[in-house]
Amino acid sequence: MKRFLRQELAQRAIAWICVRFMRLAWATSRWEVVGGEPPILTGGRAFIGAFWHGRMLMMPTMWRRRMPISMLVSEHADGRLISRVIARFGIDTIAGSSSNGGAAAVRAMVKALKDGDPVVVTPDGPRGPRMRASAGLIVTARLSGAPIIPVTYSTTRGRVLESWDRFLIALPFGRGVFIYGRPVEVPPDADGAALERARLEVEAQLNAITAEADRRCGRTPVEPAPLRAGDSAVLGAA
Repeated sequence: MKRFLRQELAQRAIAWICVRFMRLAWATSRWEVVGGEPPILTGGRAFIGAFWHGRMLMMPTMWRRRMPISMLVSEHADGRLISRVIARFGIDTIAGSSSNGGAAAVRAMVKALKDGDPVVVTPDGPRGPRMRASAGLIVTARLSGAPIIPVTYSTTRGRVLESWDRFLIALPFGRGVFIYGRPVEVPPDADGAALERARLEVEAQLNAITAEADRRCGRTPVEPAPLRAGDSAVLGAA
């Protein structure tokens, strides 16, 4: 099955199905936005959008046609499939992950941000631990000067998978909410302690707004994974 899913034809077919399902879930549901959108929160500056891996599905529908945007996506088979899907929504891919191409991906993101183009990342991807923010996100913010905007979504009609990230699949004909958190700024001269404070702030905000989104939609909030010795993520990619 894994070999089949890596094949070009299979990936095209799956991407086609995913895109149409996402558009159906978007079009048939009522969506509320809480907290203001990035151009308002940042005064028009480029930003780094951060959302948990498990809340990835509906993000492309939120941003389509609103702004030029790139997403950090890992280079494994799942990442290639994600790239195919988000391309249908006009979202570009920056390839890289915590285990392969991390430094190059940081440079590409910093360049995009300094050119005025937002980027988005899943700071607990591509392998977890679930709902724990990576340090690479903070380094990118320090190097680029761009604020980090936490964002999440939930819906009254959906299914949470028994995957490592507790991936939420939004179903059609529901009521959903997108919640933006407060911008997190990382000074260019931030030392190790300041970087860690910023990382913890992003993680805390993301967990708080994700729990709030779930409560607004009548869902039991997903809990972050317990931390284990040696857990870390350099970058954070889908």
